[in-house]
Amino acid sequence: MVDTQELRDSARRTELAIQEAKAAAIRAGLDGTYVSPKGPLTTFALELEGLESVLHVREVEKALKEIEGIQVSIIYPSKTAWISAPDSLQPGEIIAVLAEHGVRAELTQSSLHRRVQRLEVRRHQPHRYIEEERAEEHRHTREDDTEVLFTARSLITRTRLIVSMALSLPVLLMSFFAGLQFDYWQWVCLFLATPVVTWGAWPFHRATAAGLRRGLSALDSASSVAITASYVWSAIMLVWTPAGNIGYHATSQWFATDNNPIADGEIFFDVACGITVLLLLGRVLGRRTRASLLDATKLGHLGDVTVVRKDPRTGKPKKKTIPVQEIRVGDDIIVPTNGVIPSDGQVVGGAAEVQSGIIGSGISAVKVNSQVYAGSINRGGPLKIRVQRTGSRTRHAAIRRWVLESSRYQNRSAQLATRSASLLVPWALTAACTNFGLWWLIGGNLSAAFATSLAILACVAPVALALSTPLAMRLGLESAARQGILIRSMEKLREIDGVTTIIFNRIGTLSQGEMKVETVTAAVGENPELVVRVAGALAIESDHPSSRALVRAAREARDAGTGGDIPHWIEVTHLTMTEDGNFSGMVEIPAGDELRTCTATLWRPRELSDLNGRLANAAVSGGTPLVVSWRGKPRGVITLLDKVKDDAVEAVAELESMGVDTVMLTRDTYPVARRFADNLGISNVLAGIGPTRKEATVRSVHAHGATVALIGDASVLSSLRVADVGVLVGADTLDFPEADVVLLRDDVMAVVDMLTISRKVSALADQNIVLSWVYNVVAMVLSAAGLVHPMAATIMMIGSSLLIEYRSNRAGHF
Repeated sequence: MVDTQELRDSARRTELAIQEAKAAAIRAGLDGTYVSPKGPLTTFALELEGLESVLHVREVEKALKEIEGIQVSIIYPSKTAWISAPDSLQPGEIIAVLAEHGVRAELTQSSLHRRVQRLEVRRHQPHRYIEEERAEEHRHTREDDTEVLFTARSLITRTRLIVSMALSLPVLLMSFFAGLQFDYWQWVCLFLATPVVTWGAWPFHRATAAGLRRGLSALDSASSVAITASYVWSAIMLVWTPAGNIGYHATSQWFATDNNPIADGEIFFDVACGITVLLLLGRVLGRRTRASLLDATKLGHLGDVTVVRKDPRTGKPKKKTIPVQEIRVGDDIIVPTNGVIPSDGQVVGGAAEVQSGIIGSGISAVKVNSQVYAGSINRGGPLKIRVQRTGSRTRHAAIRRWVLESSRYQNRSAQLATRSASLLVPWALTAACTNFGLWWLIGGNLSAAFATSLAILACVAPVALALSTPLAMRLGLESAARQGILIRSMEKLREIDGVTTIIFNRIGTLSQGEMKVETVTAAVGENPELVVRVAGALAIESDHPSSRALVRAAREARDAGTGGDIPHWIEVTHLTMTEDGNFSGMVEIPAGDELRTCTATLWRPRELSDLNGRLANAAVSGGTPLVVSWRGKPRGVITLLDKVKDDAVEAVAELESMGVDTVMLTRDTYPVARRFADNLGISNVLAGIGPTRKEATVRSVHAHGATVALIGDASVLSSLRVADVGVLVGADTLDFPEADVVLLRDDVMAVVDMLTISRKVSALADQNIVLSWVYNVVAMVLSAAGLVHPMAATIMMIGSSLLIEYRSNRAGHF
């Protein structure tokens, strides 16, 4: 029969657990305020067809808002609807309402993918999904981990060190000072040393056993063997030799030639305790921070955000507070002073200084129309930001994905280095056994043979060898990332060090990215205003800086009313762009009192033979030339002024002084390109190279024996792929596998910093490797020669590890 009191206690505990869970949810911001009566909200996007006007948009929005619990925002230019609706509401119901108003809708690919994932999660153990997602990131950063070869840091505590030190101090004093040796002092040493070599040295014994189970050698295995061997040897000496007799006295000898013969007894409790204490002390002093840069890039809990949306009843803007997860593209959010910007967007109100966060460079001033990114911190007054990307689409999320992938490469390199260093342990054991046999056969003194073998085991420093490269490289990568330079892997950091030639794709790297019309030269009998209008019409669909400059010049001419009888705006049909980046389309050209349709082309000359007369002179006398043709004949040349970045001259001079050949890659004719390069001090110019020929050009430079780093924007991704090191600049999103390096900074000095960091880190890593191997070889030779006491050998081993770690930590400040 069930006990009534037991049922009551169970119900009370359940109620208490529910209350605690609710309180925890409220502290986490999940207080239920933003949950629809029909369930939690889900967000998705619909692509729309059939929207006729802005008035039609308002009509459709009004109809959708009649559905209970739905929130909708329709972006008319992109024909996209962003929907927040209860999870129980099917998208088909919304699509049906849209169809009633003459609008056909389909889920976007990303929304469809997310919805399929949600359905799968709901069907297959949804309570495990979040934990599995977190575990997946953990697996990425610890894949095939060799952490087992290191002694567990959690077991090396200050308590263990202090207790071991307290027990070891009397042993060391009695062993080194004969005046402190009373009757049976050696048995007291046995009693005090036992907990030290068992409990105190347990972390090292545990690591050794774990490595053996996997067929590997833990990095502290040699020390573990030395501790165990010296303790067991000493215990045997107490039982089977005069060392255990009353009145026995001993003095620790620093050279093997002074050791007592085994017939007289020789104990090494001081060595067992000393190695343990020194190892614990060294590991406490040299605790390594293994946290990835991923930890530094976490945004954490951002809480709620203030958003400005139109009231569905009044149509007037209204502020409301929502969770960050409910931000939609097109929302206007208010970021207060010292607030973290939760999404990528454009400033539409206010001006302030924005700190780029853990990754990037310093503080920058922003104003209306400035671009801001998630993770940045507003250090000025309140900012009103129009959201462009949220969640996993933000640049901050892309940076985290990049760092995660970089961490996987780092771990693989670290695993290789650790496995290589672990091979030093069996070599040391072999050397110790060989040394023991030789000393025994040649000198006949077993105690001396054992002492020199102990010294060999105590002096080897596989930890120093394991840390020599990976730690410096990892900290170097993080130092570069904090300066706005994302490098794919340690291997790429090494390749950057070997770069001999840097090729700049002119647009987007050396120039500021904003061009303006400098001169307009029309052919004899042609109207220069018509040339500008036709160029603007042909370039209107392109986002290239030169196209934007042409469109802006055409609009300014139209607004000024210049050009006489020329139409205010020339319509273009059948617009196409060739592989070389030229534009062609059908335009209506004024001919007398009528308009005649003809084919017009906007193209960039690569050779002077394409032009003649005044047009040829114009193409080489100014900035970047663009030729406008119709009816198969050049009608005018427009030159564009492309202002170089403020630090370009200084950066190029710095690269040249570092022994790197600088090359500029451009579509311009050679005279124009050479003049631009001379202003910057660039040594070589590759001119007249169209988009389709850039990849082959980079290959040809590499084929001449150069190690090439190509600096370019997203327009030359295929060329980045064929370079030894592809460096991407000016990208809002970073998910480009073709890039080996991404520069988040806009200055040319970032290239210099990239090269400087790689050279310093690579040199430091190489020096660490040489230092580690020289130490291990010299220490083992001196130990085998009987010139190093086991205690001194341990001090040398700990010192070498701390020295390598100290040197490696310098890479974090480059």
